Amino acid sequence: MPKVSIRDLDMQGKRVFMRVDFNVPLNDALEITDDTRIQASLASIKLAGERGARLILASHLGRPKGKPHPRMSLKPAAARLSELLGKPVAFAPDCVGAEVEAMAKAMKDGDVLLLENLRFHAEEEKNAPEFSQKLAALAEVYVNDAFGSAHRAHSSTEGITKFLSPCAAGLLMEKELEYLGKAVENPARPYVAIVGGAKVSDKLELLRNLLKLADSILIGGAMAYTFLKARGVEVGLSRTEDDKLELAKEVLASAEQAGVKLLLPTDHVVAEKLDASAAAETTPTAQIPGDRLGLDIGPATRAAYAAEIAKAKTIVWNGPMGVFEIDQFAQGTMEIARAVAASSAVSIVGGGDSVAAVNKAGVEDKISHISTGGGASLEFLSGLTLPGVAALTEK
Repeated sequence: MPKVSIRDLDMQGKRVFMRVDFNVPLNDALEITDDTRIQASLASIKLAGERGARLILASHLGRPKGKPHPRMSLKPAAARLSELLGKPVAFAPDCVGAEVEAMAKAMKDGDVLLLENLRFHAEEEKNAPEFSQKLAALAEVYVNDAFGSAHRAHSSTEGITKFLSPCAAGLLMEKELEYLGKAVENPARPYVAIVGGAKVSDKLELLRNLLKLADSILIGGAMAYTFLKARGVEVGLSRTEDDKLELAKEVLASAEQAGVKLLLPTDHVVAEKLDASAAAETTPTAQIPGDRLGLDIGPATRAAYAAEIAKAKTIVWNGPMGVFEIDQFAQGTMEIARAVAASSAVSIVGGGDSVAAVNKAGVEDKISHISTGGGASLEFLSGLTLPGVAALTEK
């Protein structure tokens, strides 16, 4: 870990500004339906409490477009956190201003204060220096535990670090950097990457970077049909990005040059339409009939991919193999999830859909690391610099 960690900090009696990711789903009654993100930062929050910090927590929730929105208040998160910690969590009516400053100054060692939604101010996403300074004025030390927002240069993730020092990684951030860092810098081999999802364009940078890192890349999801079409294979009504066929050809040629095994589906689960009522059929080859569309990888492809996964020492998975939300098109993704779970390799799963697939398969406890940041993990594995990580103090 090249960055200063929360473990390295003296927090006794100090006001610590901790950026967390409490962007949780709420129902119509404004109740939290999934508190995974709050749970994810508990270790950092408890450590700060044990070390006598006066902890000020800040997060965004939803997209309120720079003004207060009652349905996007973090108040329910304060209540849930209080239950999880078994102690009171104070809630500020805003994230900046005289009243919030007074609340921060009145804190005692071990106290926890959650600020109102950062994005109720347009300056947060604009990374406005005056706003960053107002946030920094609340505290003496900065901790970022919101990996899911680390790819954004916002006031609370990047701007604030210019006004506070030291700036440390929280335990969740540290774990993310450790696992993802190993996957891009020093992976155990063979290194197998599984890349799925709808569009080649969404995963182009990832694929280019993986060509430098991985020994084999297994392609699934709708993006596979663009690659197959680029190879001259008939894909019927399958979803393709026709303006990306040349790019797909480039990726295929680069893989060949680099000696990276790039595997594409050799059979498919197809249907007449994308619908839960549609009958699923399996094609015997990679060709898809003109009146059908591909919706999942077929049994021969699953077996070939599982065999490749079984040899791996490092596995990175981003994106599903098919329309796994519909049961008859979920088999490919489920079998890949089980193959990854059965492997003794270091396995890293990132991206909302892949995480959902691992949960649906019930194998989440058999994955080495499930990333909490979809966009952030994708950018990190694509070799891009994350502003929220770059801004932290070097060890």
